[in-house]
Amino acid sequence: MASFPSDLFAGSRFAIVGLGRNGMPAARALRSMGAEVTVWDDNESARKAAEEEGFVCQDPAQGLAGAEALVLSPGIAHTLPQPHAAALAARAANIPILSDAELLYRAVRKAGSRAKFAGITGTNGKSTTTALLAYMLGSAGFPVEAGGNLGPAALALPLLPDSGVYVLEMSSYMLERLATIRFDAAAMLNLSPDHLDRHGDMAGYTRAKLAIFDRQGAGDCAVLGIDDADSRAMADKLETRAERLTISGSQEAHVSGAGGVLCDGEGVIATLATAPALPGSHNAQNAAAASAMALHLGVPREAIPFALASVPGLPH
Repeated sequence: MASFPSDLFAGSRFAIVGLGRNGMPAARALRSMGAEVTVWDDNESARKAAEEEGFVCQDPAQGLAGAEALVLSPGIAHTLPQPHAAALAARAANIPILSDAELLYRAVRKAGSRAKFAGITGTNGKSTTTALLAYMLGSAGFPVEAGGNLGPAALALPLLPDSGVYVLEMSSYMLERLATIRFDAAAMLNLSPDHLDRHGDMAGYTRAKLAIFDRQGAGDCAVLGIDDADSRAMADKLETRAERLTISGSQEAHVSGAGGVLCDGEGVIATLATAPALPGSHNAQNAAAASAMALHLGVPREAIPFALASVPGLPH
């Protein structure tokens, strides 16, 4: 694994608000890539800790002149239920509000790497599927890094070579703040009411989740769960140029784990009884999603049973 060039973002300025598990890694990474970075947190102790690392604390609500983007930590609202003052300032100045996943993508491409990106979202099962896909890729010899909503923040991940894959767990909060990132393989596992205060209603939450498929084209893969009514409706309506694959843990689909046997159009992939870390039909769906994405990304079919049987304990 390599580091990003120290002058990659030279001449660029970013404002970061929220100095927790996403904000501080983003600030450190962007500074290490040559960007001018100002930071802010409403908590005074967080600001003092940042100042001790040499960062300039500047309230973006007082102005964002010259900033290329506002990087707002996922838990801070930019619209509903009440936009943070920094978000209002960014909107007034026509400055984009981005997630660190978006900036990771830009950094990777700016550094010249053609590494692939896999994105996973859904109300439940995101962490399990993210960790499982990363394990499948790593077991097959791919350079791989996993993070985002799970584990390391996106901008804390190193630069991967062209053969590498970034596997990112994407929350609805993160998906709202994307602009150019394109996922070579994207999965939306399931939908049930969640974070409705942030998204307004179920329709708003669904729109946020759908953003994982934005900008996909021919040669990409869109994976959709069909084990709940809202996901089935999304799968039926999604218009995409990507290869569209349905997944299920309990019924017929393009890739299904029904009856404890993981199958696709070519036949049996693996018997899930040999995967002790993945009990239950919900994990059968997670295994189907990870397998569908792994196959699309180039993992040999024969490597998947081994990965399913050997994967260690998974997050839930």
